[in-house]
Amino acid sequence: MRQVVLALGLYLVTTAASAADAVDISALPPAERGRAIALEAQTRDDGFGDTVTELTMELRNTEGRARSRQLTWKTLEITDPAEGDRSLTVFHQPRDIAGTGFLSWTHLDRADDQWLYLPSLKRVKRIASANMSSAFVGSEFAYEDLLSDEVEKFDYRWIKDEPCGESNCFVLERRPRYQNSGYSKQLIWIDQSEFRRMKIEYYDRKERLRKILVFDEYRRYLDQFWRAQVMRMENIQTGKTTVLTFDEFKFRTGLTVQDFDPSTLRRLR
Repeated sequence: MRQVVLALGLYLVTTAASAADAVDISALPPAERGRAIALEAQTRDDGFGDTVTELTMELRNTEGRARSRQLTWKTLEITDPAEGDRSLTVFHQPRDIAGTGFLSWTHLDRADDQWLYLPSLKRVKRIASANMSSAFVGSEFAYEDLLSDEVEKFDYRWIKDEPCGESNCFVLERRPRYQNSGYSKQLIWIDQSEFRRMKIEYYDRKERLRKILVFDEYRRYLDQFWRAQVMRMENIQTGKTTVLTFDEFKFRTGLTVQDFDPSTLRRLR
């Protein structure tokens, strides 16, 4: 469960739970305002339970050549206030990566846990926290990008409001609280109507723009939960791009914590 600071939680409860919230939030100082916006975005996704989806990962190099991979992605919402959500990614195609599994546990009060199962070696490898800034199986996503997006993992600050496509967005700066991040900061665009993430800019440890992640083709599920059907990560420094294209998300499928235990990685199909 994503932890909510009591003072801000009470503040949000006592204000109107609609677009009018933006007016109330605007009276806060930049740091409190940024955190309140992030909390609202997170709160709107509470209660999803679990999700399962199939997706295609397309790796594009600087010459425009592309390679595709087929995956299944499962996510479990955790209700423990000291814990973040858990996710499991399984590769099916192509043959040289089929059976590879990646498990991620996000924590709020200690270092996160991540494991990678490599069928060619028939062993489960724990990803050290010092290596979470490394590329995930050759993509432009880092291991830390695959942790659940918990507010408690960052310090926030509102920067400005500006148009973003057909919407208006809050622009927030967030800086990782956890050690060994590959980023000094991130800028995140959140639309003011539905509090969806529209874009994230990632800055390296020298404060240089490194990557841009764009969320596109949002679809609403169960009349409440928004999911981007396309996520495009572009590495500004190398020119490479990774595009994730999702099939339909299935919610509340009955997954449990046992489905996200490291011991299950060896039994993936």
